[in-house]
Amino acid sequence: MRTISLLIVLLFATQITSAQGFKEQLNRNPKLSAHTYLAYPNRNSVIYTPAPNGYTPFHIEHYGRHGSRWLTSPKQYNQPIEVLEKAKKYGFLTKKGEDALRRLKIVQKAADKREGELSPLGAEQHRGIAQRMFRNFPEVFADSAKIDARATIVIRCILSMENACQELKALNPKLQISHDASNADMYYMNFYDDTYKVLHDSARTYFKRLTVNDVPYSAFINRLISNKEFARDSIDAITTMEHIFDIASNMQSHNFNFDLYDLFSHDEIYALWNKWNKFWYLGYGNSAEYGHIHPYIQRNLLNNIIESADKAIAINKNSASLRFGHEVCVLPLAVLLELGDCNKQASSLNNLNNEWHAHDIFPMACNIQLIFYRHESTSDIIVKALLNEEEISLPIETNNYPYYNWNTLRNYYLNKLK
Repeated sequence: MRTISLLIVLLFATQITSAQGFKEQLNRNPKLSAHTYLAYPNRNSVIYTPAPNGYTPFHIEHYGRHGSRWLTSPKQYNQPIEVLEKAKKYGFLTKKGEDALRRLKIVQKAADKREGELSPLGAEQHRGIAQRMFRNFPEVFADSAKIDARATIVIRCILSMENACQELKALNPKLQISHDASNADMYYMNFYDDTYKVLHDSARTYFKRLTVNDVPYSAFINRLISNKEFARDSIDAITTMEHIFDIASNMQSHNFNFDLYDLFSHDEIYALWNKWNKFWYLGYGNSAEYGHIHPYIQRNLLNNIIESADKAIAINKNSASLRFGHEVCVLPLAVLLELGDCNKQASSLNNLNNEWHAHDIFPMACNIQLIFYRHESTSDIIVKALLNEEEISLPIETNNYPYYNWNTLRNYYLNKLK
């Protein structure tokens, strides 16, 4: 009994340390709280496990999110400014509120008519990913290899694709690159149907009810607005705080010489990160509540990847299939593929902060790559997976991690999709 009790104490202590450890990381680097706005990490020093003897890479299946961008809605920029301007009119802005308004106006002006557009950093991210893909798997891009690139019909995804393709073409002018962005491909590039909408709306409603008291909004607003009655009765504190946090988070997508994180306390930053971690988990992860259905929104994408790989294997020529879309595809695809711990089901939503972090999966320009290898003297095909250019496990047994037998993996996924 003492042994069991000791184990429970140790487990509890480990969880506390884990939570405190990430809170300390946020204290040092609040940008990590940005979730979907997190800039792509530096991958220049990643070292890969050598392939087994006799195996050479010949094909890549890829799905990547667009690079860093501006916020997608003018309301995210305009609403908090309108609130602070209203408070200023009545003389209710604190000094911090005045300073916040000044900085928000600078960002708003820079973002004017650019909502949702790719930033220069976003273009640079995709050029870097393409360059490293070429450098790490040169055999795939040798001679006149065929590269098939597709994007969703959103301009930031199209420009992400074009930057990647231009980089590859510069590295090897002989490449045969085709690129397209069409509604005809949206059934797998960014599929969405009425059944999923009902489920997603249910998850969103559950999330709002679950997290209604997770963040201390009034303390933040009272830091900017001096009249508490006005702050309580005349403005939407929740929307204002979250829009300012969106702007603060997204500023790492650009080249401003200031930030907005000083408007928030450490506890507020952690609370907002924790709240939206729950949102992404419930809406796209393998949650107990919705995970048995949600990841399958990417079933068409996984089928397309399998069919594309089968075609490449049959043709037996070096090639790559590159797809450029959105985080709402990358996250559930990573869960459906069971990459590493992406499909982990938390012991409870209250402990999610210790067990599953959405931002580890889907920063700006996040990507999943399946690298296929053939043997010089046999018909065996092996594959390894990269999540954001780092090797990661797949859901079948192997004696050669991170390399797996493709036929076994293919059958596993096809049976799962049934």
